[in-house]
Amino acid sequence: MKLLIASDIHGSATWCRRLMDAVSRETPDRIVLLGDVLYHGPRNDLPEGYAPKEVAAMLNEVAESIVAVRGNCDAEVDQMVLDFPCMADYATLVDGDATLFCTHGHVWSPERMPLLPSGAAFLSGHTHVKVNEDVRMRVNDGVLVPARGEGVGVAGDDVRTIRLVNPGSVSIPKDGSHSFALYENGEFELVQW
Repeated sequence: MKLLIASDIHGSATWCRRLMDAVSRETPDRIVLLGDVLYHGPRNDLPEGYAPKEVAAMLNEVAESIVAVRGNCDAEVDQMVLDFPCMADYATLVDGDATLFCTHGHVWSPERMPLLPSGAAFLSGHTHVKVNEDVRMRVNDGVLVPARGEGVGVAGDDVRTIRLVNPGSVSIPKDGSHSFALYENGEFELVQW
């Protein structure tokens, strides 16, 4: 299974067009949108080419391929103009033995994950900063939290390795470059423009 994973378009038609070019070039089986699709939100400046209606039209052309989750800037009115479900807090995809937990990052986050098996991937956006690394998480009160400090991993601790992937932001990067991620054959790759 090949996935193109994107987050934080924030209504930018300029950058959504670039994303659609990447979809045409990469021909993924599915497009995973990790939230904040149409609205820029009160904390962000207007992104280049802000045109939410144009973004909706572009995405609706590939609606059958999209798996999307709700971001903190998404609202019920967005669902009225998008032809794919986008209001769930998370989605889980399975590729063979691999579990991919997809969320925006404001409900479930790298600091507080649901109980995922070791080797699973946690995909989130929200921070607008790219990440692709393994992290050690431990079970604490029914959730996974970062495994830090002395004594972590001692006998009795339930420590799990989770692949943490944040594709960065399509339109408002906070780490210097616009980006998305690809997943294929169990591997993630960050792609920058």
